[in-house]
Amino acid sequence: MTIVIGGAWPYANGSLHLGHVAALLPGDILARYYRQKGERVLYVSGSDCNGTPISIRAAQENTTTEAIANHYHEEFTRCFNDLGFTYDLYTRTDAKHHHDSVQAIFLQLLANNFLYKKKIEQAYCETDNQFLPDRFVEGVCPNCGAKARGDQCDNCSTILDPLDLIDKRCKICGNEPIIRETEHFYFAFSQFQGRLDTYLAQAKIEKRWRDNALGLTERYLAEGVPDRAVTRDLPNGIDVPVPGFEGKKIYVWIEAVAGYLTASIEWAKQHQIAIEDLWNEETISYYVHGKDNIPFHTVIWPAILMGIGAKALPTHIVSNEYLTLEKRKLSTSQNWAVWVPYILSRYDADSIRYFLTMNAPENRDTDFSWREFIYSHNGELLGAYGNFVNRTLKFIEKSFEGQVPQAEIDGNMRKHTIQLFNVVENLIEAGHFKQALEAIFEYIRAANRYFDEQQPWLQVKENVEAGNHTLATCVYMIANLGQLLHPFLPFSAEKVRKMVGIDELMWHEQVELPASVSEVAPLFERLDVELIEEEFQKLVKDSNK
Repeated sequence: MTIVIGGAWPYANGSLHLGHVAALLPGDILARYYRQKGERVLYVSGSDCNGTPISIRAAQENTTTEAIANHYHEEFTRCFNDLGFTYDLYTRTDAKHHHDSVQAIFLQLLANNFLYKKKIEQAYCETDNQFLPDRFVEGVCPNCGAKARGDQCDNCSTILDPLDLIDKRCKICGNEPIIRETEHFYFAFSQFQGRLDTYLAQAKIEKRWRDNALGLTERYLAEGVPDRAVTRDLPNGIDVPVPGFEGKKIYVWIEAVAGYLTASIEWAKQHQIAIEDLWNEETISYYVHGKDNIPFHTVIWPAILMGIGAKALPTHIVSNEYLTLEKRKLSTSQNWAVWVPYILSRYDADSIRYFLTMNAPENRDTDFSWREFIYSHNGELLGAYGNFVNRTLKFIEKSFEGQVPQAEIDGNMRKHTIQLFNVVENLIEAGHFKQALEAIFEYIRAANRYFDEQQPWLQVKENVEAGNHTLATCVYMIANLGQLLHPFLPFSAEKVRKMVGIDELMWHEQVELPASVSEVAPLFERLDVELIEEEFQKLVKDSNK
């Protein structure tokens, strides 16, 4: 059995911000946890380098789509690496392997009679002499009246056709486009209505999807799944592999979601493994993304998989709500964002991971504020976790020359630890990462209370046996924290394991006590609270509004 984890593919047309990380971080937590358990994991993603946004950026900066895609793909790779993301393969949609696999999927759908040709009317800009890709058409959403682009309304999540928009405008020049006839391939989504209804009903029974995914998918299917164009007149992308369709590309929303499979095929090829051994009826898959991508993962991608006869349909949908910033909606156009390269250059990656897990928008929108970020670092990471590890190990280093007293572990603490592995395991597998981390920090607070109540600094003078018992118990808890926190806070968890001399990663109680502790150093540095105002003022100054 394989655990396939797919992280949504960020567009390579601008830097990552904290909203992206909040949506994608659960993927790495899952991958680390399942590997620690000894499962076979395939964790894939990549940069979306074919989409219209890159063409827009390239035109604005008077450069090539390739130059833009290369720049941001390299930046994304660096950021994910610095954040500790452990992708088995992080690739890109302009890679040859992706193009080849997507064309094979397209031809498979065609052979299975799920694609057909149709003459349609499409927005054409006479000023720029080109058919306009969906995202190049802007206007008013006919469903909710908000400003929207031609493929989707971000306000109400309705999937749109550019011709549906009211008061259409060309994004390049701002003029009103005309409507002109062209021929495209359509995907017969309507043929999958019944199977998708059954698939959703099963997902409801199994409760493996987030509520927002169930609700939104139910709405889409209730409205009826329309057939949709799967080719477009686009400047860059994957060529349609059919004579007579030269110059047309496979539409991004079909080829980008296919990336989960194409990346898996490429990884399997690199490791001489048959793709069928990884993607089959037994595969458990987690799709990790923001709520704006729900229909692509719960309707469009399952229909494509059904259309090519693939067995591994998505089992878990981990769809986060939005992260707001200082109580305002994140906006890249207004530069109201905390950019990932910036925050990584100034703060600990575990601090970012901790805050975005504890404040994850799992069921509702949550807010990032510099005040909460700095206080959570100082209070929880440094004050609770770092403090417990440091005070215990420093005491042993100083009073016992680093030798760990080999005494019996407190029965209640041991029971709590064994129970905690089970609790955290169930929460992670069900996609409740925030609750899982909260449970571990409850344990850390209990550990600090235990240390304070036992007063080992007095015990070692008045009752050596009791002191040994207390310190052995505290080291036992620290050793287990080095395992429990690995999926969430990998950098500090590794430091903890090194200090207590544990090499092996395991997902069960660490029973054996280490013989000694070494190179004891603080896990975190205190952050100056003056940073709160400094960072907030920088955010306001740099924004366009």
